[in-house]
Amino acid sequence: MWILSLILFIFILGIIILVHEFGHFMWAKKSNVFIYEFSIGMGPVIHTHKGKDGINYNIRALPIGGFVQMAGEVYEDDSKIAKEKFLCNRPWYQRLIILAAGVINNFILALVLLFVMSLIWGSNNTTREILKVEDNSAAMKYGLKDGDVITAINGHKISNWDIGQIYLYYKVKDDTYIFDVTHKDGKQESLKIIPNKVKDDEGNESNVFGIQMKVQSEKGFLASIKYAFQKFGSVIESMAITLGGLFTGNLSINNLSGPVGIYKVIDDSLQYGIMQIIYITAFLSINVGFINILPFPAFDGGHIMFMIIEKIKGSPINSKIENTCNLVGFALLMLLMIYITIKDILVLF
Repeated sequence: MWILSLILFIFILGIIILVHEFGHFMWAKKSNVFIYEFSIGMGPVIHTHKGKDGINYNIRALPIGGFVQMAGEVYEDDSKIAKEKFLCNRPWYQRLIILAAGVINNFILALVLLFVMSLIWGSNNTTREILKVEDNSAAMKYGLKDGDVITAINGHKISNWDIGQIYLYYKVKDDTYIFDVTHKDGKQESLKIIPNKVKDDEGNESNVFGIQMKVQSEKGFLASIKYAFQKFGSVIESMAITLGGLFTGNLSINNLSGPVGIYKVIDDSLQYGIMQIIYITAFLSINVGFINILPFPAFDGGHIMFMIIEKIKGSPINSKIENTCNLVGFALLMLLMIYITIKDILVLF
């Protein structure tokens, strides 16, 4: 079973990376930018093909990334290339499109997958309404009832349960969560709830509130379009809240997952069938797009940030400064990736 999970893991990440890098590649070619290499994966090259267009198409050993190596990504760095073929010499709007195209492709892929999934199986949205409060649970003990609508958790308003679940991971004082609810009779109330602690077979402890949320199902073409955009927006909002939680200290870095954690999620999803695999692929594609658009050096968003600064100041940024920022940013990302991977491996084994 683990072999199937590994193949699926490589296939899903490969598709997401291919779609992302193809966005850069396609618009770079359209904009007449010289391209040295189109690579899927990182690390040593395990297969290479030189196209008629002179571009090296490579597959690398580690399925954790990819890149399109273009001439003049920061400055003119090759005397053999015509000046107009350097990325840095293309019009500002073309450079912006090339840099943003990967993220846009990831978002389009996710929307298409969510639409197709909903069209085939119907859309299932988990609402804020409690379907059932389990007997002898923490929720029952502290006053939650069937039919209650949860409007806020610890003072954070929630528009859907995807967002609500993020706030359940936020750090709280005295392990006490405050649920703002609207009862069936319209009465609003704030309830303090201390969840039960439960350990799984691996000894990992988690909070259990004992509530089942109502799921709203719809079918049809228009419903599928609506679901795709709503779920897309919900995932983006969840990621923004997660990022905010990391910066404020409300969320621990241990809540993040790397390649090993993603493999575990894909492995767990196999038992739920193709629909769950499609959803995971869409979810990961949104994640890749969101992370890449962040204004951090080494990400596409970091390059766009430098372009915006350049536009504001009216002159190019010193190439040494930009390169140094990108190298430092990349090094920090690698250190974070190593830490998260080690943590995921320890949890897995």
